Amino acid sequence: MKKEKIADDGHKRENNRQVGSRKELVAKWFLQQKGYEILGMNYRCYCGEIDLIGKKDGYLVFIEVKYRSTEKNGSPGGAVSAEKQRRISKVARQYLYSCGYSDVACRFDVVEILGNKIRVIENAFGYRG
Repeated sequence: MKKEKIADDGHKRENNRQVGSRKELVAKWFLQQKGYEILGMNYRCYCGEIDLIGKKDGYLVFIEVKYRSTEKNGSPGGAVSAEKQRRISKVARQYLYSCGYSDVACRFDVVEILGNKIRVIENAFGYRG
């Protein structure tokens, strides 16, 4: 039988996926306040997943959401490694193909959530095919 993780205050702790899902919803709301039109969440295909897909300023935007409670393990944005960027790029390419996009301006943004602070890094990295 699997043991539940209990926090110091006696409440059950959320697992990483639950925390991630909650933070993605926070990021979605935050981006909408910044003028993004969110087209989808958690787009999955054979090569990976993209947290959010939206439109802003004429761009189709692929958005990675990264959360850290503290900077003990580095900044949230720093966790978007070159390998992660390649995987996101592959998923973006598949999304464009499956939706029939052929000539659309795209960019890759990262939403960093550190504790209760949130910021958007627009054009955080280029396509890494």
